[in-house]
Amino acid sequence: MMDVNDFTALMLTLKLAGITTIILLLISTPLAWWLATSQWRYRFLAEAVIALPLVLPPTVIGFYLLALMGPNGPIGELVRWLGFRPLTFSFTGLVVGSVFYSLPFVVQPLQNSFVRIGKRPLEVAATLGASPKDQFFSIVLPLARPGFLTAAVLGFAHTLGEFGVVLMIGGNIPGETQVISIAIYDHVEALEYSQAHGLSAGLLLLSFILLMIVYGLNRRFSVVRL
Repeated sequence: MMDVNDFTALMLTLKLAGITTIILLLISTPLAWWLATSQWRYRFLAEAVIALPLVLPPTVIGFYLLALMGPNGPIGELVRWLGFRPLTFSFTGLVVGSVFYSLPFVVQPLQNSFVRIGKRPLEVAATLGASPKDQFFSIVLPLARPGFLTAAVLGFAHTLGEFGVVLMIGGNIPGETQVISIAIYDHVEALEYSQAHGLSAGLLLLSFILLMIVYGLNRRFSVVRL
């Protein structure tokens, strides 16, 4: 049976994943739209930066984020100058790290969805007098709904399994920064394999369900288009 600390870690993980997903959707939508429509010659540089978390070890990302947000880092000094609580070893710091770490998992599905829409629907709307704003909210967003669903599920699921980034930035503070992946690691270190198995199996099942939702929705929308 799950103890109090494990339940707290699970709730903290779900909270972190939910907040991170909402922030990512707000940030990634205009970013993905720009990537899908921009004619900038060096757009590939922006795409490479966004995709870095796909290839970099989480500990490397966590280390540099820790250096930036630490007391002597530029972000840390700015936060201290503004009178706010330090970002390191805090839930807010976990959110910042999670947003960066899961960014490509939200941006890329949205960008691909925007690209698949093409220019034709927008050109038709423009001939009917629709402004760029109307085109985006009345045409692009409804047509890109499968991409938004995929991006949201992938961003949420990817945040659930974070370990290296959150450990580097937040440490292991129960009730504050101890997420489910760190709780599993603690149980393994203490040779409490039954508890580790229970948490791991639950996380595995949840991740599998989320991925089934993604593939199921993609199949459904592809059939509808046909």
